[in-house]
Amino acid sequence: MRTATTVIIGAGQSGLAFSKELADRSIDHVLIERGEVANSWRKERWDSLQLLTPNWQSRLPGYAYRGIDPDGYMTMPAVTRFLQDYAAHIGAPVETGTTVSSVTASESGYRIVTNRGEWRCATLVLANGACNVAVVPKVAEGLPPAVTSLTPMQYRNPDQLEDGGVMVVGASATGIQLAQEIQAAGRQVTLSVGEHVRVPRLYRGRDIKWWMDATGVMDMHYTEVDDVKRARRVPSLQLVGSLERATLDLNTLSRNGVEVVGRLAGLRDGRAQFSGSLKNLCALADLKMNRLLDGIDEWVSKAGRESEFEPAHRFAPTRVDSDPPLGKDLTDGSVKTVIWATGYRPDYSWLHVPVLDRKGRIRHDGGVALDAPGLYVMGLPFLRRRKSSFLDGAGDDARDLADHLSAGLRRAAA
Repeated sequence: MRTATTVIIGAGQSGLAFSKELADRSIDHVLIERGEVANSWRKERWDSLQLLTPNWQSRLPGYAYRGIDPDGYMTMPAVTRFLQDYAAHIGAPVETGTTVSSVTASESGYRIVTNRGEWRCATLVLANGACNVAVVPKVAEGLPPAVTSLTPMQYRNPDQLEDGGVMVVGASATGIQLAQEIQAAGRQVTLSVGEHVRVPRLYRGRDIKWWMDATGVMDMHYTEVDDVKRARRVPSLQLVGSLERATLDLNTLSRNGVEVVGRLAGLRDGRAQFSGSLKNLCALADLKMNRLLDGIDEWVSKAGRESEFEPAHRFAPTRVDSDPPLGKDLTDGSVKTVIWATGYRPDYSWLHVPVLDRKGRIRHDGGVALDAPGLYVMGLPFLRRRKSSFLDGAGDDARDLADHLSAGLRRAAA
């Protein structure tokens, strides 16, 4: 059995950022990683995926993007190299190829059982990510046997799909990117759209992420939000990282031939049933986008910086058929594959500490676990800030929580 003051489970951006903060405070620790550094970026993403954030926004404690294309978007191999280089730069003490099978509380802290032995620690950081398991709704059980069911974690490229049409369920970042890629490969795609967040890639000559960074939107603290539980469930932005810095929204997809339908409400006797709320959901997404752009325009005006940027403008409303289809036959061979772009969740199946709610989510206050002294969580959506789940958000959250952890250790030693 080995010991450390702190064990960090996961060696992605969140775990590595926390490692740097602990090292700066001279707190001995180890990172336990089931694969290699940045394992999920290497093995659990589709081939063409690029970051939604521009390269200049790839920032971690004491480290940042140093390449020649700051306004570009990293590919998955580039993200992997970036994180591996960061781990080497900070000398992160990573135990690779180490799979956790059990975490329990002990008198002195926590006991972690792995395939390579046991660890004991006074404090524990769960940085294994928010996207370990693809969420597939119960309605999927109604799919006809002849239709293949996939998640984005299983999808790699259009060539792996059976010939025929594809239905993508979910229209956040993942869903719209897969719909675009598969349609461009010559398949007929049907995109089932629920609640979504529409934004342009560029506005007034700058990346939308630049605006959200400059105006402080991404730095919004969880204590400043009226309903933080709701904020943590907001879908990801409809964005794609591409060489063209192109906007990808429902209008773009429709122009490219994708059939846009409402939220999948049910599957009965081999027939998909779609909600009739598509028009309202699209109008709400347009309204929220324009509120964001209004806030940007107001910021520019108050700062007296109008001359630095292109003029303000607005984008065409989302076009919705006056009579969108409310059903689709999945037994006639027109749809061969359904991809469930319906979200992700963390995997805490090995966590045997009473900190999970009835839905399997960690009960926490800004990353500090409730009813479990010395237990922390990193990398979840809006953990402490709106940017918490992004590369750029890991550093600030790690600093705050490392301060809290350090203070707890001092109190225990007093």
